[in-house]
Amino acid sequence: MTAERQQFRERIRREAGKRFAHGEKTAVIAKDLRVSGRSVRRWRRTWREGGTEALTSKGPPRLPKLSDVQFAELEKQLELGVAAHGWEDQRWTLLRIKGVIARKFRITCSMAGVWRLLHRHGWSWQCPARRALERDERAVELWKKDVWPQLESPRRCSGPTSSLKMRPDSR
Repeated sequence: MTAERQQFRERIRREAGKRFAHGEKTAVIAKDLRVSGRSVRRWRRTWREGGTEALTSKGPPRLPKLSDVQFAELEKQLELGVAAHGWEDQRWTLLRIKGVIARKFRITCSMAGVWRLLHRHGWSWQCPARRALERDERAVELWKKDVWPQLESPRRCSGPTSSLKMRPDSR
């Protein structure tokens, strides 16, 4: 979560704290602040135990395992390519990235942790298109336009000769 988003959510919790002090109902607060009633009940319990200061953000639930400097180094390693790290095909997988992190930084991460790390830094899942190097796009388009319609079987329609019509004895 970004620092701005964290501050925004803290402001909402503090607003809820002010409303708790005025005795407002949970459902009203949840509707006005556009949050769940469950969250408001949890915040109210925290507020009762520690006041408005207890509603202050405690930071992210888990800190990233790699610093920004380390992640920049990881990106450099990924840019070198898969072959530079000993694999024959050209696909990065979470398991392979996990291995690079373990070797380079001596840090163990779960697969989900690797995914969150990459996602947090703007990386997305991609699947390479498997196409022959010799593929001729123009020839493929011509084949689709000229040959495929001749090979395709005609579609059945639900007209009077269709098997969907009612039989005389089924009335």
